[in-house]
Amino acid sequence: MKKHSGMRPHDIVILLKIAAKGSQNWLMKDLAIELGISASEVSESINRSAQAGLLAKDKKRLMRSAILEFLQYGLPYVFPQQPGALVRGIPTAHSAPPLDKLIQSTELYVWPSAKGNARGQAIEPLYKSVVNAIEKDSNLYELLALVDALRVGRVREKQLAMEELKKRFL
Repeated sequence: MKKHSGMRPHDIVILLKIAAKGSQNWLMKDLAIELGISASEVSESINRSAQAGLLAKDKKRLMRSAILEFLQYGLPYVFPQQPGALVRGIPTAHSAPPLDKLIQSTELYVWPSAKGNARGQAIEPLYKSVVNAIEKDSNLYELLALVDALRVGRVREKQLAMEELKKRFL
C-alpha cells in the first residue's frame, strides 16, 4: 500500500460528488468525467480517502460521520481561504443556496468565472474544475458552497453550514 501523503483539495470534491450522487451507483471513470479530474487522480484520491478513514475499506461507502468531523474541524485549517478582490463569478459560501435564504448579507463571495453573473469577493474553489462540474449537478453545488462557508465563514455561518451538511449526510 502506498504511503499516505496527506489529503488534497480535490479529495474533498470527489467525496462531495459521491455524497451528491446519493444512493446511485458510481464508477471512478464517471467521477473523473463529471468532475474534470483525471482517472488516475480519482483513483489515487479514493485510495487516500480510504486510508484516511473517510471511505470504507471497500472504497465505495462514505464514512459520513468521519467526513462531517473532518469538514467541521479539519477543513478550515487544512484548506484555508481568505476572500480576495472583487470579481465576476458564481456565488458560493453564504451567497449561494441553501445559505443565501438563511443569511442576509450585502457581502458576496464568488468563485471567479466568466460564466458567473454575480460580483463579489473571490474565493478560490477547492479544485479548478468545480465551476464546470456544478453546471449539471445542483446537489454538488450546494455541498461545495456549504464547505466554502466552513472555510471562510463567521461562527454563525459555519454553524448553519454544519446543520445543512448534517441534514444531507446523515
